[in-house]
Order: sequence, then C-alpha cells, then structure tokens
Amino acid sequence: MRTCIATRERHGDSQLLRVVFDRESQRVVADPHRRLPGRGAWITPTLAAWELAGSRRAFGRALRVNGPVDTGHVRTYLAEHADGPTQKGKKTEH
Repeated sequence: MRTCIATRERHGDSQLLRVVFDRESQRVVADPHRRLPGRGAWITPTLAAWELAGSRRAFGRALRVNGPVDTGHVRTYLAEHADGPTQKGKKTEH
C-alpha cells in the first residue's frame, strides 16, 4: 500500500504512478516501470491529482527537494496516458 501525495488516499502501488526527481535534468519525472534510482513519491494518475499536488507543493516536500520543482514531464505523461477524471482507482497501462 502506498499513499498518494495529492489526495493522501492509500492504494496498491499498481494503482498509483511513481515519480522521482531527476537531478541531472532538475525536474520531476514519471517512473511508470518503478525502476529509476532515487527517492520516489506516489500520485494518483490523474491531472486533477497532479494539480492538487502542485498547489500543495507536495512534489518538493515528498521528494525532499528545496525550492520550486519542474513537474511538466509528469503532467505531459498524465495527459498522454490518463483516461480522464473517471480513472480514479483504475490501473493504467504503461
């Protein structure tokens, strides 16, 4: 069980998207295969959850990054892979 950084709801890891901070590019990136090195955080794979996490500054806090973080890669990933607002609780295909 993992906790979404945006909604604070607990789900199985297959229902959440793992994100990590890539120090080389200095941005938060989606890690759908859960293989990238570094500290990870989990988010419900919807644009609504991405917006909520951004407004709460949850990405930086969960990934222990000081200052503003670029989450554009995660937003792009979600826009391309999300089924829409009714996706909550569904597993995404990667």
